[in-house]
Amino acid sequence: MNTLVYIIVGIVVLLLILSLIAPKRYNVFRSIEINKPKSDVFENLKYLQKQQEWSPWAKKDSNMEKKLTGKDGEVGAISYWNGNKEVGEGEQEITKIIEGERIEGELRFLKPWKSTSDCYFDVADAGQGSTKVTWGFSGKNKFPMSIMMLFMNMDKAVGKDFEDGLRALKEQLEEE
Repeated sequence: MNTLVYIIVGIVVLLLILSLIAPKRYNVFRSIEINKPKSDVFENLKYLQKQQEWSPWAKKDSNMEKKLTGKDGEVGAISYWNGNKEVGEGEQEITKIIEGERIEGELRFLKPWKSTSDCYFDVADAGQGSTKVTWGFSGKNKFPMSIMMLFMNMDKAVGKDFEDGLRALKEQLEEE
């Protein structure tokens, strides 16, 4: 019986220590330069339905259930998805638009696990008719997910998807 108590206390102490040293926040972003004027790029990015045309996750499940509520391209618009195991279920809401500069949103993941992240697109003039696009998301690692982040790198987990999506966006816009 004493051994069991020591084991339980040891596990609790270990979890406490791990939760103290675990990363509390994450921020993943990627950038690309697109040979199109800033206004054209921004106009494409602010529409949730247009994002589906180059989204790396839309390509992972072509049969994904999708639903849009609110007026697309405006604060309050929500894009809902429910797909296979690779894309899960969730929704993205536009929460703020700084016209011509930045689009902010909230990602609410429902499956495979519940979490909320902030997402954004920043657009900046890169000169000579080109635009620099930065796509990112950030959030807080809550217990027990924070402990898992000691062994998982969020940047490596989704960074490649951001790169793939930005490349697809670049190709699509530069072909127009």
